[in-house]
Amino acid sequence: MRNILNLKNAAAVTAAFMALSAAPAQAAVDAETAYVLNTFSFLVNGALVMWMAAGFAMLESGLVRSKNTATICLKNIALYSLAGLTFYLVGYNLMYLDVTGYVGSLSPFWGPDDAAALEGTFEEGGYSASSDWFFQMVFVATAASIVSGALAERVKLWSFLAFVVLLTAIIYPIQGSWVWGGGWLSEMGFSDYAGSTLVHSVGGWAALSGAIILGARKGKYAADGRVQPIPGANLPLATLGTFVLWLGWFGFNGGSVLALGSAASAIEMSNVFANTNMAAAGGVIAAMVMTQVLYKKVDLTMALNGAIAGLVSITAEPADPSMGMAVLIGAVGGVIVVLAVPFLDKLKIDDVVGAIPAHLFAGIWGTLAVAFSDPEATIITQLIGIVAIGAFALVLSTVFWFILKFTIGLRVDEEDEVMGLDKTELGLEAYPEFGRGSQTL
Repeated sequence: MRNILNLKNAAAVTAAFMALSAAPAQAAVDAETAYVLNTFSFLVNGALVMWMAAGFAMLESGLVRSKNTATICLKNIALYSLAGLTFYLVGYNLMYLDVTGYVGSLSPFWGPDDAAALEGTFEEGGYSASSDWFFQMVFVATAASIVSGALAERVKLWSFLAFVVLLTAIIYPIQGSWVWGGGWLSEMGFSDYAGSTLVHSVGGWAALSGAIILGARKGKYAADGRVQPIPGANLPLATLGTFVLWLGWFGFNGGSVLALGSAASAIEMSNVFANTNMAAAGGVIAAMVMTQVLYKKVDLTMALNGAIAGLVSITAEPADPSMGMAVLIGAVGGVIVVLAVPFLDKLKIDDVVGAIPAHLFAGIWGTLAVAFSDPEATIITQLIGIVAIGAFALVLSTVFWFILKFTIGLRVDEEDEVMGLDKTELGLEAYPEFGRGSQTL
């Protein structure tokens, strides 16, 4: 009996020793698993954000007239491509490398530094460097897409693309370094989880400046001050674009958790997804109710922009609020859109797709709303960040627009505008069969 007990004790001691010996190896496996999951999150959520480029293209294509459809599609695929090139050559390191408080380093992103991971050494919270670059890059194109829709139907193609280079290479990464790069606003305590200000308001400020300098479309405002509605060509397409944006926003906000290697980060991402969805829903319903009350009719385009405004509003802090608060934050965004569109019309600022109310105004609201759910944020700090980033984006955008205006020119000729940019700038039509009667084979 004694010998049996001794054998049992020896086996227990041996098992315990083996468990202790295996602990470092198990920790290494766990770190590697977290590394894989974090990288996977960046890649999949980044792909969802990239899909937002399609959403913007479809939304804008549906809200412009058919004679400008091909041009707006070209602008969207071109701006996405340019954003990738500029963020590789300048933007990423300017935003994240050796940020001294106000700006990072002026150098290209030469490639991933994943040597330690390839050798089997994984830091806590680690991820592939190129997956991070990809996720951050797709955000840049979103800011440029906002400008595309607002200035549609009268801005020159190459002038617009020149501005995209300046926006994505200079304006976006410098102000981004102030917060996400660990710069002075981050040190002050300013909070913008996924970019209500850093992405959406920056694009909105650039669009506002451009719309004022460019002027309204021909026939938009009558001599007596009346607003002449210019309906879009394809509202089903605009609706599809909004749904695509809604889907992509789960990656936009969800990926901004920046991790998926633990239960805590998985729970946070789940909360972000749910709140993002409910804020958009709140924006839609609020916009519908407001248009019914004010105009006795429900406006589809207002409902679409209400969804986008709700999404923008929750983007500054989608993790902390309850679902009920997320609905309210999004609903306020929807109300802002309905009130801001006629306000801009009174000022004769022509925004073709309603991008300025949905992205700039709702972005400001969402950034302020962070203080209602995040105990570490304050209205004063949030306001300082909004003003600082807004002033920087507005001043530089204005300078860049004027430089382009007095060099290569901004606006197409009146005759070209009337004929449509598809024919005059591209030499083709998006819908060549329309208006030609029946075709014989």
